[in-house]
Amino acid sequence: MLITFEGIEGSGKSTQCALLRDWLQGQGWPVTSSKEPGGTRLGLQIRGLLLNPANHDMTDRCELLLYLADRAQHVSEVLRPALEQGRIVLIDRFSDSTLAYQGFGRQLELERLIELNSLATGGLSPDLTILIDLPAEQGLQRAKSRNMERQLCQSEGRFEEELLPFHRRVRDGFLSLAGKEPGRFRIFDGSRSQEAIGQEVRAAVAGLLGYRDAPEP
Repeated sequence: MLITFEGIEGSGKSTQCALLRDWLQGQGWPVTSSKEPGGTRLGLQIRGLLLNPANHDMTDRCELLLYLADRAQHVSEVLRPALEQGRIVLIDRFSDSTLAYQGFGRQLELERLIELNSLATGGLSPDLTILIDLPAEQGLQRAKSRNMERQLCQSEGRFEEELLPFHRRVRDGFLSLAGKEPGRFRIFDGSRSQEAIGQEVRAAVAGLLGYRDAPEP
């Protein structure tokens, strides 16, 4: 099963992905947890290019193709092998981020992005997408504070430097995508406590798995 976590900068999706991983492992499920960009050795190099604020002159199409290159390697090297082994795979960002950020945010052609995503993933699609929703103003403030605390401003702060209208378009994009696929998306209010969100996320995943606990090995 492939479960993806999506949301704007500072939404708390990475925290919820880690909490769900720990809970599933505690229940005895085999779990692989990864992220985009940067889920492979090559992906980490691409991540450095994409998120470094020094690369402010990167064109929108260059950005898009770097994300797709990262995803193609990630699917081949990590995701498909884990799924073939029967593992639950959790990803912090996947193909919906490309549609939200490069489609709605950068305003590139959505139909073309859908085609390119399909090429990069080989048709792989999430079974469940957990969208942590938050107003853009709140998310951006959180993200900037996080980067300051972790000293990431000089290495991974390129998107946090984007103006507020960009982040609003990205949020609107995620909500639009969720509205088109309500069977795949579950939307959670990111303004609440981590514990409250985590409890609802666990309930949604447990319902999808059909178990409250892991099956006997």
